[in-house]
Amino acid sequence: MCSEASVPLIMSSPLPQTDSHVELTLLAGGSFTATANFLHAGAAATPFTMFNWAFHISHPSGRQIVWDVGNTSNPDDYTPWVRQHMFPLGPFAPPEPIEQQIKRRTGVPPEGVDTVIFSHAHWDHCRPIRALFPRATGYFGPGTAEFCGAGHFSATGEELADVPWDGNFFHPEHRTESWEALRGPWKRFGPFERAMDFLGDGTMWVIQAPGHMGGNLACAVRIEGGEWVLLASDCCHSRGLLEGKYDIATWCNPDGSQGALHVDIPAAKDTMAKLRVLRGMGVHLALAHDVSWVEEGTDPVLMGLLDQDLKEWVEEGLKTGRLP
Repeated sequence: MCSEASVPLIMSSPLPQTDSHVELTLLAGGSFTATANFLHAGAAATPFTMFNWAFHISHPSGRQIVWDVGNTSNPDDYTPWVRQHMFPLGPFAPPEPIEQQIKRRTGVPPEGVDTVIFSHAHWDHCRPIRALFPRATGYFGPGTAEFCGAGHFSATGEELADVPWDGNFFHPEHRTESWEALRGPWKRFGPFERAMDFLGDGTMWVIQAPGHMGGNLACAVRIEGGEWVLLASDCCHSRGLLEGKYDIATWCNPDGSQGALHVDIPAAKDTMAKLRVLRGMGVHLALAHDVSWVEEGTDPVLMGLLDQDLKEWVEEGLKTGRLP
């Protein structure tokens, strides 16, 4: 068991001042079945519905940005590794394709999206976007390509099932996707040392958030009314972990190595501690797989992002299992 009280003192700066804001739209990114023992140390292997959030960000300049793209039920969207290891978990598409959600709720057609930022390269956040958003450029955090290597196009035969990373992004010769690594400049945002003022007016900060995998990102946006929302993606997988009720689960892999949902657990814990600092500064935290705020209805800012369709989607998913 870990405790917030044990977190060391973290230096922080005030949040940026700006009179501008973006429009933030919450999107259903699909779901799949997970078990609690892969999230929380000491938990039973209790199955539950792992929801997946994505976001659309609209800037007054006309920029249209998607943060993560969620998952689908179409095996053709994924690598052989995902099809073999993740599809037994039953990845379920959202009730409406993500590009159609954006068009219905904001009026922005798929060809109007100019940017897709991937919080990281895992299958439930990242997949090829050329067919989804034909005019968009993708962006990853620094170090993502180095971490992922050339992807599955570099493997053949049975080895294909050992390579999770998508060669459509990362193969130097055969990639199909247009993307770039974020280059900064990097400045401090609250407790985080490296953040990028992505739109140049202080309304959207893309943050390097180490721990989960190489190049992992979070994003802070200022919405109408002056509130800040942090799109924390997989920096933390549950509110119980964030609040110190549980510790990060680890397990022994068949080859004897330690497995975990984070490749660098000390760095992930440091990132979680910084999330808690931001929460103490009044920032509203939206974790990619957390729906506790929907169940409790206690955060009016996050609840303001929730339309009736999304609420019903969560309620229906919870019928088949919730995180203990």
